[in-house]
Amino acid sequence: MPHEPVPTDQEQYDELSIYTLSHSNASFIHQHIVDAYAAQHAPVSQDDLSKPISVVFGLIGLYLHVEKGFTGRQVQKMHMQLAKRRRQWPRLTSPEIRAAFTVSDVLKATPGEERDNAIHQWGMAVWESWQPQQQWIRQLAREELDIR
Repeated sequence: MPHEPVPTDQEQYDELSIYTLSHSNASFIHQHIVDAYAAQHAPVSQDDLSKPISVVFGLIGLYLHVEKGFTGRQVQKMHMQLAKRRRQWPRLTSPEIRAAFTVSDVLKATPGEERDNAIHQWGMAVWESWQPQQQWIRQLAREELDIR
C-alpha cells in the first residue's frame, strides 16, 4: 500500500493561505501567517541570496501583532509605511532553535475560531524564538513607525 507523500511546509502554507484569504473577517488574518512563515523560514546562512526584507518585515509584523495587538490589516499598513522609508535591511541571524509550533500544527486545528487561535499561537511561538533580536525590532518600530 503506497504512502501518501508528506506535504512540504510550503504546500501546507499554501493550503493555510487559501483558508486565510477566504476568511471573511476584516482584520486580515492572512498577514499573520505571512509574517510567521517568513520569520520561521528565515535563511540559516548569511550567504543566502534571499532578500532580508521578508524576515525583518515578518518580525516587525509579529511584534506588532503579539506585543501591540495589531490586526493583520494594521500590520499591513505598517509594512507599507516601512517600504516607503528604507531600502537596505540587515540580514538577521536565524535563531539556533526554531519555534516548535509550525504551519502543520495550525492546519491540525479545526477551521474557525480554533484555527484562528492556532495562527495566533504560531505567531507567538515564532516571535519568542527570535528573542535575541526582539529588542532591535522594538527599537526599529519606535524609530521607523513611531510605535511606543
